[in-house]
Amino acid sequence: MTTASPVTEGSRITVCEVGPRDGFQNEKTFIPTAKKIEIANALFASGLRHMQVTSFVSPRAVPQLADAEEVLAGIDRPEGAWVTALVPNLRGAERAATCKLDAVHTVVSASETHNLKNVNRPVEQSLEEMAAVFEVLKAAGIGVEGGMATAFGCPFEGVVPPEQVARIARRYQELGADSVSLGDTTGMATPQTVRAAIRAIREAAPGLEIHLHFHNTRGVGLACVMTGLAEGVTHYDAAVGGLGGCPFAAGATGNICTEDLVYLLQESGYETGVDLDALIGAARLTQGQIGRPLPGQVLKAGPRLKRHDPKLTVTAAG
Repeated sequence: MTTASPVTEGSRITVCEVGPRDGFQNEKTFIPTAKKIEIANALFASGLRHMQVTSFVSPRAVPQLADAEEVLAGIDRPEGAWVTALVPNLRGAERAATCKLDAVHTVVSASETHNLKNVNRPVEQSLEEMAAVFEVLKAAGIGVEGGMATAFGCPFEGVVPPEQVARIARRYQELGADSVSLGDTTGMATPQTVRAAIRAIREAAPGLEIHLHFHNTRGVGLACVMTGLAEGVTHYDAAVGGLGGCPFAAGATGNICTEDLVYLLQESGYETGVDLDALIGAARLTQGQIGRPLPGQVLKAGPRLKRHDPKLTVTAAG
C-alpha cells in the first residue's frame, strides 16, 4: 500500500470546528439562533478558520438545525474563513446552493446498515444520487468535501474493510470531490484501522486529500490523530468541548475536543493559528449554553503552564 512521509514539526495543521453542526445536532433543547451565531463567532475569534456551521437536513429529522440559513447569514466571516455545511441529499444541496458557503460536506456510510439508518438508502443508491448533488453545488460555485461515516467500523456490522472505504473514496474522486473525510461515527477507530484506511485510499485514489474526523468514544481519539500525522494527514475535525455523537448510531458519543486537539498539536510543535486561551473561553461559553459539564479536559484543567496561587492551595499537615 502507498505510504506518505510524517507531518514534520512546525507544519501548519488545519483544525476544522464541527461543534456547531455535529455537536449541536444532538442537543434536545433548541439552542436559539442568536446564541448559535454568538458561539460560532467566538470560535472564529479564537483563530479557527475552518468551521462546519450547520446542516441542511430535514427539520423533522433534526429540528435543532432548522435555522441553517439564518445562522449562515448571521455569522461573522473573518479573513481566510472556510465555511462549510453538511448536506445528506439533493434537497439539502439545493438549499445549500442559495447560501454563502465555501464548500459542502456530503455523507455516505461505508457500511450498508448504517447508511440505511442514516439516510434510508443503500450505499450504492446514495453514490448514484450523489452525481446530481455535485452538479447542483458545482453550478453554484461551492466546493464539495466527500464525507464517509463508519469509515473505521460499524456498530451494526463490525469490521469495515479498508477496501470498501477506498472504493467509496475513489467514487468521490471520480465525481469531483476536493477531498474525502473519514468519519469515526461511533469511536471504533484504532491506530491500526486508521493507518490501513489511509493507505488503501492512497492506493485507490492517488492525490485525493484525506481529512480525519474522530470521536472519543473509547478514549483513543487523540492517539488516532497521532497516527494520522505519522501518515502525513494535516486536516482534523473536532468539536468544541467534546460535543457530538450521532443520533442514528447506537453507542455514539462526542467528537474529539477542539481544545484538547489544539493543545496536543501545539505542545507537539505544530502550528494551528489558534489562541488556546480564547478557544477555552469559547468552550466555556458553549458549556454555559448547553447547561452541563462538557467532556473536554483542557477546558477543565487549562493549558499546561497555567499558574496557580500557592496561597489558595491547602498545605499538607505534619
